[in-house]
Amino acid sequence: MANNGTLDGNVPEGPLSDKWTNYKANAKLINPANKRKYKVIVVGSGLAGGSAAATLSELGYQVKCFCYQDSPRRAHSIAAQGGINAAKNYQNDGDSVWRLFYDTIKGGDFRSREANVHRLAEVSVNIIDQCVAQGVPFAREYGGLLDNRSFGGAQVSRTFYARGQTGQQLLIGCYQALEKEIEKGGVEMHTRTEMMDLVLVDGHAKGIVVRDLKTGEISSHAADCVILATGGYGNVFFLSTNAMGCNVMAAFRASKRGAYMANPCYTQIHPTCIPVSGDYQSKLTLMSESLRNDGRIWVPKSADDAKKIREGQMTAADVAEEDRDYYLERKYPSFGNLAPRDISSRSAKEVCDEGRGVAKTGLGVFLDFSDAIERLGEDTIRARYDNLFQMYEKITGDNPYKTPMMIYPAVHYTMGGLWVDYNLMSNLPGLHVLGEANFSDHGANRLGASALMQGLADGYFVIPSTLPSYLADQKPGTVTTDAPEFQEAEKAVKERIEKLINIKGKRTVDDFHRELGLLVWDECGMERTKEGLQKALKRIPEIRKEFWENVFIPGDADGVNMELEKAGRVADFIDFAEVMCYDALDREESCGGHFRAEYQFTEKDEDVQSGYTNPGEAKRRDEDFMYVSAWEVAENGGEPTLHKEPLNYEEVKPSVRSYK
Repeated sequence: MANNGTLDGNVPEGPLSDKWTNYKANAKLINPANKRKYKVIVVGSGLAGGSAAATLSELGYQVKCFCYQDSPRRAHSIAAQGGINAAKNYQNDGDSVWRLFYDTIKGGDFRSREANVHRLAEVSVNIIDQCVAQGVPFAREYGGLLDNRSFGGAQVSRTFYARGQTGQQLLIGCYQALEKEIEKGGVEMHTRTEMMDLVLVDGHAKGIVVRDLKTGEISSHAADCVILATGGYGNVFFLSTNAMGCNVMAAFRASKRGAYMANPCYTQIHPTCIPVSGDYQSKLTLMSESLRNDGRIWVPKSADDAKKIREGQMTAADVAEEDRDYYLERKYPSFGNLAPRDISSRSAKEVCDEGRGVAKTGLGVFLDFSDAIERLGEDTIRARYDNLFQMYEKITGDNPYKTPMMIYPAVHYTMGGLWVDYNLMSNLPGLHVLGEANFSDHGANRLGASALMQGLADGYFVIPSTLPSYLADQKPGTVTTDAPEFQEAEKAVKERIEKLINIKGKRTVDDFHRELGLLVWDECGMERTKEGLQKALKRIPEIRKEFWENVFIPGDADGVNMELEKAGRVADFIDFAEVMCYDALDREESCGGHFRAEYQFTEKDEDVQSGYTNPGEAKRRDEDFMYVSAWEVAENGGEPTLHKEPLNYEEVKPSVRSYK
């Protein structure tokens, strides 16, 4: 894997706390009359894309917004449950912009860009005011003030929430702002439309090629810049908490055009999901991290008791208090059940690997609310979590008010994504990337309730200020779809679709996706090894070869064809999985969600002997890997080229991450 040089994040000069303020004070501007001349394409209509499209339209830009759902209202942001972070310090418990910044840097295991994270913490305080003004019904205390609760990796209450429907309520507010601009004519909305390719003119992103998912029509759209806000790539694992339609296609099409894919091995395994129950499942269900405020996680101390529970010979109630292992409280007394997601997930895997799992498959632990119900009363717990409890009961048949939930880690969020600089622009001029689709804010692990924060920060507050830095040097309207690059891109898209349709093989798209997902989960999931990653890198090209020779896609390319849609996405997942495994193989350390079994603390380490950390925790190698890995994707799969952005910490001293 060649290293082809270093990348510049274009971070402003000056003290960390002043960088964003100084940037805005000195940034290029475009006057209102000139803004109306510029066209902006936004791909994605979730919290990042929807807020960006609405805000840019309000500023006067001509915006085209694209989503593959039948309405922006159905973007996957709707599925977020537990809350959104902001450094408001409403609880007067010691929170501040600095503390949110530090918690995020530490939570990401010191693998994120300082300046971007500090900007995120600064902007967070404005997001809540914006959303309240839009009518988002955040939970309130008895006196009417906005309520807060805690999430993992923090010792303060900074998470604003709307029961277990925070993402839905935030998206409704964002959607209403977007619909207002659509009605005014500032945003031209294209639903049921999937981006198939990025178009570069003279090396700049100037448009996209799309497929109408209702008619099958291929068309091109030109603009002065392109914004991608298309979410993450968690569905590469097949089973995840993402909706089945979530995919990597837009981002990976951009990477095929030269955009670098940064830190793809940084994937987040969420600790509180409903365990897998059978091979028939196509996705998994998240149970909000907010439940860990009042739920206690435990397994029996005895593997024999756990076995009896799995076999139905015992219930949770039959296990005496002294025979229960509240392992997060035992291992991390300062944070307890609110330890960060990566640590909590690996701890659950650890006890299940010891034979103490309580689900029938052996892969499950208890999330128990009995203490909280006894202390606070069922009505209080019902007010906080009732819709989540209802969802759990509907899926499992068990009543969490009476018996503990069973949970187990599952793929949830992806910290990696397209590389962007401080302006949120990729290495391709004109291509900007927002929200989960970029890599910029979370390092190797995202803290709970920070995804919604980043999406809205990028869309409402960051991109409106940074986009003029690029557009001010562009003459508006100079590129149209008459440019030969658009015809060439359309031709390539049509040829790819025709090739897929004409394979006429014997295996379904889902069959290939399931095989790929299981391989990636086993070898590049919660735990990775050199041998396992090499095994995956040997098998993935074989899966690719068979896919292009033996996949079966019924129907044709005209009109609705969901199998064709899935086939294009799975083809990209296959290529993307290869890049992800190369990244995990190259990064010979453990950090956050990237856990290489070869690099973990042992009893012999000084930090373990001093009691500062536990054996089995992720062990970084700062001297060799204090950088962002940005991969230049090979043309037709195979070994990518590595570019590095050094991470320079000016305000925070990287240290062993301890939550004890």
